[in-house]
Amino acid sequence: MENAEQKLKSYLYTYVCHEDEVPLCLLELRALFGNNPEHDGFIVSERGIDASRSPFIKQRVEIHIQGGSLDEIARGVEAIQLNGETFKVVFVEAADALDYDARRAVERRIGSHIRGRAEMRKPERIFGIAYTGDQWVFGPCAKNEALWLRHNQKPQNYSTALSTRVARAIANIAVPYPEGIRAIDPCCGIGTVLIEAISMGINMIGRDLNPLAVKGARLNLAHFGFPDVVAIDDIRTVPGHYDALVLDLPYNLCSVLPAEEQLEMLQSARRLADRAVIIATEVIDEPVEQAGFRIIDRCEVKKGAFVRHVLVAV
Repeated sequence: MENAEQKLKSYLYTYVCHEDEVPLCLLELRALFGNNPEHDGFIVSERGIDASRSPFIKQRVEIHIQGGSLDEIARGVEAIQLNGETFKVVFVEAADALDYDARRAVERRIGSHIRGRAEMRKPERIFGIAYTGDQWVFGPCAKNEALWLRHNQKPQNYSTALSTRVARAIANIAVPYPEGIRAIDPCCGIGTVLIEAISMGINMIGRDLNPLAVKGARLNLAHFGFPDVVAIDDIRTVPGHYDALVLDLPYNLCSVLPAEEQLEMLQSARRLADRAVIIATEVIDEPVEQAGFRIIDRCEVKKGAFVRHVLVAV
C-alpha cells in the first residue's frame, strides 16, 4: 500500500458526456492529460487540475492511499488527522459495478475507520473512495461546480454562438497549460470563449471587426465581473504575436465565407499564434494547411444535423 508520502501525486478524474460529445470530450482530455483515458469514464493522471475546469469532469480524487483491498484502505485512513474538522466519505463511480446499497456500505466501512465526526450535509472535509478495476484509491475529493452553466445567463446572446459547454472545452484545448501563456480570440463575437477562458485563469484577449459584437462582449464580460479585454480590430491587422489562438470562422445560415477571405483569415491566424484551435462548419483541411498550419488533432461536434469541425493546428 502507498500513502500520502508519495513523491509524485496522482489523481483520479471521473468524466461524463453525451454520446454526441464523446469526440470533443476525448479531444479535451488528450489536451489536458496527454492521452486518451485507458478506461471508459475515468482517467488517472499525475497532473492536478481544478475539478471544475473541464465541462466533462465529474469528480476528482487526489490519491493519498491506494491498495488492493478495502481492508488496506481502512487501515490507511486511521492515520488521518482531522484536527477537529468534520468529514464525509463519498463513493466515486469509476470501474465499479456496485449497486446503491453496496456503495453506501463502502462509505460507512471506510468512514468508520476515520477518527473524527462524520457530517453528511455540510462537512468540512470530503474524501472519495473509488475502485479502478485493480485497486482501491482514497483521498480528498472535489466535485465539478459546473460554472459554465452560470455563464448561460449573460445579457447578450447569438443563436449561432458556441454553447458555454463547448466554449469551455475549446478554451482548454487551446490553452491546456495556462501559466505564462498569452492567447487571443481574434473573432470573439459576444465573448463566449473569452468568458470561459478568463473564468479559468487563462490570459486571453478578444478582437472583432463588428462594433456591435464588441459592445456585446463588453456587456457580457462586465456582467460576470471580468475585465474589458476586447477591442474593435480586424484579424488581418491585429498586431503582436501570441502563444495560442481560437478562431471560430464566421458563418451564417444564408451565406458561405468566400474561399479567398477564409484563406486570408487563416493566414492571419498563422501570423498571430504558434498554436490554434480552428472551428468551422465545413471541412477546411486544405486551406488550413495552405495557410502554413499542421493539423495535429481534431474532432467533430454535432448538434442534430449541424456539425462543427474542431481542428488543433500548429
